Amino acid sequence: MSSHQHNQQHNHQHHHHGQAPAADLDWDALAVHLEQEGELRAGAIAEAGWWLQDLAGEGSVRRVLDVGSGPGVIAGLLAEVFSTAEVVAVDQSAALLERARTRSCGRLDIQQADLPAEFDKLGEADLIWSGNAIHHLGDQQAALTSLAGVLRPGGLLAVAERGLPLRYLPRDFGLGRPGFQARLDAAHEDGFSAMRAELPDTTEEIEDWPAMLTRAGLTPTGTRTFLVDHPAPLSRPAREHLHVQLTRLHEQLAETLDAQDRATLEALLAEDAPTGILNRPDAFYLSAMTVHTARKG
Repeated sequence: MSSHQHNQQHNHQHHHHGQAPAADLDWDALAVHLEQEGELRAGAIAEAGWWLQDLAGEGSVRRVLDVGSGPGVIAGLLAEVFSTAEVVAVDQSAALLERARTRSCGRLDIQQADLPAEFDKLGEADLIWSGNAIHHLGDQQAALTSLAGVLRPGGLLAVAERGLPLRYLPRDFGLGRPGFQARLDAAHEDGFSAMRAELPDTTEEIEDWPAMLTRAGLTPTGTRTFLVDHPAPLSRPAREHLHVQLTRLHEQLAETLDAQDRATLEALLAEDAPTGILNRPDAFYLSAMTVHTARKG
C-alpha cells in the first residue's frame, strides 16, 4: 500500500476513522497499541487459524502470506498453527516489519511491499490472510483478483472483513444518553465512507465478500465469525488499550458529536475519576471477527 493507504488501514483496524488527516499521524509509533489489540484478539485469531488448517488439509500449506501484517501479531499466530510452513509478514512499513521480526525471534520472514502496485512481488503461497486491508484499496475486486493470482492451485484466500464493532460498556452506563456507542459507530461509518471515497481508483462495490471471491476466480469454502470476549473486570492492559482508542476517537470524532456525547467521551477519558474507562468495574471488551474463505481450483 502507499504510505497514505497504509496509514488509513491502521486507522480503520483500530476503530479510529474520523476527520484527522492520516498523514499527520505517526502510525509506526503506535506499534505497541497495535500489538496490544492483536494480543486481545489472539484467541479468536488462533481459532480461525486452526479452522483454516482444517480447510487446507494438514501438511498442505508450505507458504503463508499475511498481507497488511502490521507488527506481526497475526502472522506469529499463523506461524504457530502452520508450524512447518514459511510464514511471511507483508506490510508497507519497514518499522512495523522490523517489530514483527523482533517479536517472532526470527520465526517470520518479512517482505516490504507497496500495495496494490507490488502484488506481483509477493510470490506464490498456499494460504493468504488479509485482515481489514482490502477495503483500504480503491478497487477491492481488483485486489482480490490479484491475490487470487498469487495462490498456488488448491490454495486458500482468507479475508477478515467487518464482523461486529467493538463493545466495551453497557447500553446505559450512567453517563449521558443511552446508546452512546451506537452513535459513535454511526460517526465511524461516515468516516469510513469518506475514507473510501478519497482512495485512488476507488470503485463502488457491494461488499458481498463470497461473491467478490467468486468473481476473483475462486470457489468459496465458507465464512465463519470468531468471538473476541474479555468480560468485566478487565485487565489493566486491556483498559489502557481502550483508553488509547477512546483518545483517538476524541481527536477525530469530537467535532461530529453533540455536546452531551462529547462530555460523555471526556468523562470516559478522565484518568483518575471513577467514571473513566481505566477505573470502571463494568468495562469489558467484546467484538467479532468474520473470515471469508475461498479456494483456487
